[in-house]
Amino acid sequence: MDSQPSYEELVARRADLWAPCLAQDWPNIPVERAEGIYLYGPDGRRYLDFLSGFGACNVGHNHPRVVEAAREQMERIVHAPLGVIAPETTLRLAWELGKVTPGNIDMFFFGNSGAEAVEGAIKLARYVTGRRGIVAFLGSFHGRTMGAASVTSSKVKYRNGHGPFLPDVYFARFPYPYRSSAPDPEGCVAEALEDIERLFEYVIAPEDVAAFLLEPVQGEGGYVIPPREWLLALRRIADEHGILLIFDEVQTGFGRTGDWFAAQTFGVEPDILCLAKGIANGFPLGATAARRDLMGRWGPASHGTTFGGNPISCAAALAVLEVIREESLLENAREQGAYMLDVLRDLQARSPIVGDVRGVGLMVAVEFVKPGTDKEPNPEAVQRILQRALENGLLMYPCGHWTQTIRLIPPLTVTREQVEEGLEIFTRAVLAESR
Repeated sequence: MDSQPSYEELVARRADLWAPCLAQDWPNIPVERAEGIYLYGPDGRRYLDFLSGFGACNVGHNHPRVVEAAREQMERIVHAPLGVIAPETTLRLAWELGKVTPGNIDMFFFGNSGAEAVEGAIKLARYVTGRRGIVAFLGSFHGRTMGAASVTSSKVKYRNGHGPFLPDVYFARFPYPYRSSAPDPEGCVAEALEDIERLFEYVIAPEDVAAFLLEPVQGEGGYVIPPREWLLALRRIADEHGILLIFDEVQTGFGRTGDWFAAQTFGVEPDILCLAKGIANGFPLGATAARRDLMGRWGPASHGTTFGGNPISCAAALAVLEVIREESLLENAREQGAYMLDVLRDLQARSPIVGDVRGVGLMVAVEFVKPGTDKEPNPEAVQRILQRALENGLLMYPCGHWTQTIRLIPPLTVTREQVEEGLEIFTRAVLAESR
């Protein structure tokens, strides 16, 4: 019998064991355990995690309340296919989510991931409207299953070689104030709305459009924050033409923007909501959510799941809601996020490669450009900064169409001391690159 390889040997052989799309990502650091904001390698190294598991661990890694809730549920029942079995934690989670979701959204279809939540939203919108068209927005990321990839456009590499995609998907401009040719936010909004007008005039009539699908803050597309006026205008256009408004809040949800959801941060109510990532703090869970008058029309056999709404994941999600409330994490996200923006804007004034600093709550990003150019993206600097920061114990990850932006998204439990430690490492890495 072959001897068992060590963890280090398995890491070294990951290119033989994982698909290239996993094995060739960055940085593939070995991690033995995680706690709060920290990751610990088998060599004893400690990393500050300013990625939070791609925003999934909003209350920090292995929060004891979440772990205990999952452990207790595991001892009762592990698997309960919904519709055949009605587990308490999944029912209770729907009840509790209805207290924090925006507007009148109070009915839920539970799945396993953000991509599944988006797939469900597309199906629901087409089913209840009887219409075919979905209008998505350039720079969006909604997942990599076929339906979700069909409405994704943050990078063409997510689409290469996978077509044909879902039919009747159309793209319009997402307002990107930093890169807009307009002189002010109002002009940026007007540019984006003109795209929708052209779609309706030349490509698809509004009465054939089932839904607008968007991230209220673009995630993989670069943490792009649209002017609130654009979101309000989309809501008006949707109401005027009977179009549903879908918010993909997979990245923005569960306190990341300083409110439960970005819809509340902007004061714009969607018809359908896509939830995942932070919902269960790393346990696999997603949900398509809508008002009862919409979701209630999605009849038997129109959609289904085997593992969705797993009772263990739902127990963890219930604990997440309690932790966010009891530890005042919405307030902490706003406070620490505002402090981060202040420090990073000071860094912007000191570094010619920092083009833009933007954020809402603890969804913060820095966009890098080449000095002396007209905002030419600088992905080379980004990679060097990320690597330098990692070597000094800070994990971050890039985003943006040209991979020119670094996201800083620590858990909502982050303390001022931890923020300062992370920003000090980041600042040194940026200034070293700026010389």
